[in-house]
Amino acid sequence: MKKRKLLVPIVSAFMAVSLMAGCSGNAGKTENGETGSKPEENSGNKPASVYELGKEQLDFTLYGHYDWYTMPAWGGDITSTWIRDTKKVNVKPIHSGGAAPQKLNTMIATGELPDAIWLERVDVEKLRTADLLVPFDDYLDKYPNLKKWLGDEGINMLRSEDGKLYQFPNWYTKQPNGNSGYVVNKKIYTELGSPKLETTDDLYSYLKLVKEKYPNVVPYEPHLAKDGQGLDVLYSAFKENDQKFPGMRAVPNGDKLTSIFLDPEYREAMQYTSKLFREKLITQDAMTQTVDQITEKVMTGRVAVFASASPTEIAMQAHAELTKNDPEAGYFMIWPIHKEGVDKNKVFPGTYGMLGWNVTVITKSAKNPEAIFAFYDWLTGPEGQSALMWGPPGIYWDGVEADGETPKFTEKYTSDAGGLGKLQAITTNLNWVGNTVFLDTTKAKFEESLPVEQQNWSTRYQREITWKTQSNATEFINIDPQPDTEEGIIRQRIEDLFLEVRAKALFAKNDAEVLAVLDKGEKDAQAAGYDKLLAFKTEKWQANLAKMKAE
Repeated sequence: MKKRKLLVPIVSAFMAVSLMAGCSGNAGKTENGETGSKPEENSGNKPASVYELGKEQLDFTLYGHYDWYTMPAWGGDITSTWIRDTKKVNVKPIHSGGAAPQKLNTMIATGELPDAIWLERVDVEKLRTADLLVPFDDYLDKYPNLKKWLGDEGINMLRSEDGKLYQFPNWYTKQPNGNSGYVVNKKIYTELGSPKLETTDDLYSYLKLVKEKYPNVVPYEPHLAKDGQGLDVLYSAFKENDQKFPGMRAVPNGDKLTSIFLDPEYREAMQYTSKLFREKLITQDAMTQTVDQITEKVMTGRVAVFASASPTEIAMQAHAELTKNDPEAGYFMIWPIHKEGVDKNKVFPGTYGMLGWNVTVITKSAKNPEAIFAFYDWLTGPEGQSALMWGPPGIYWDGVEADGETPKFTEKYTSDAGGLGKLQAITTNLNWVGNTVFLDTTKAKFEESLPVEQQNWSTRYQREITWKTQSNATEFINIDPQPDTEEGIIRQRIEDLFLEVRAKALFAKNDAEVLAVLDKGEKDAQAAGYDKLLAFKTEKWQANLAKMKAE
């Protein structure tokens, strides 16, 4: 759920924020023992040199390389407290203070690096080429969860130019996943006669009706519009198979990546979005509001339509809260909006990739890098993921099924959705190595056995809508240049320009002005070296395609 993605994550989704999505995984115990297995029962299968969590204290520092990220206090919730007490692991956070690039540069310059860093894939090579990272290759067979759940294909796509693996991925998968889409206020929708809500024309008419009948309600809430969020979701309504493109700041045409400013569907989508904004159908503080302000509106039911990269995180909690006192209140999700004439089954408001969202690296400052890797490998396995997603054993789950992995959910799982949602709102920001396959397979299997009214809100709509409407963007991973290269400098210029142009287009006075803003954006982008950047990204994209075909 980038934020996100938290927007995922992520999330949340992250996210946030259950930045989860769906696949199926292999059952059975791994050679070093998994969930529900006592260490002594499997010790005979373990190489003597394997690090065992819980036998000694493991303290390490973790830096989250994001302006927005503040790690929850380790031991401040029931899950991390359980991990701390039973696995003897204590994760000490290092915060960016809202200035992530400066923070990382300072740590590199002074040589005072944290033991582990959670960051975007594009930033890894800067650290690797400076010989600051520990490779994981010697650990993969000793601690088999990553190799089992991601597989050799995914691991090979993460390898650096020297052939070694330095990155532990987050929210990796082999099947569609994601939470992007549209959430609708059930009570308002019903009171307005449950009108058809499928096309962009339908959405426009509905939002106008909301504004007329409910002056104190936000017709369309786009989450953090400054990050794209609900604006990019609207773009998907105009272009089949599109959602990967806003984040790339480029659009595929044949075998080349071309300017997004000139893309006809992007231009039409920005005209539509600007029209909604001009007519006050979109919240007027869309570019400045905070996540807390957004959450408060959704939680109190003062939003008619809520769209983002991961609206399920907030909406799930809001639905549980609103339905406590009024069974007719709450939220539901709809199939993604599409322009008339666009195939609704080719509209994808979000994307997923085999390698997921971001990664964790271990630096050479770590006294025991293997122990840290062992912890992350446990965390991405069935027991670690069950604890992060559903709390420690004995509350929402207790024990495992015959496969030794799948948790047995308790009655509290279905009766206390609000409590579980609050727990996940914290633990999603501690899930640095999310295992999408395990979590989504586990959730879906259990939820399908329940009556609809007892099903987890988020899981139900993931299964019915969001997992079916996210497109595969794996071919576009790792196409950005390094920040300190010529293309990397151009990329930053284009990034800044794109955000500026999008904001100006949103505030345009009419459709003609939207196009004028985009035309000037194209001119300025070319002057900044946009063609050179597009050529670089195209080469990387084509290399990815060749690599994927060869594997």
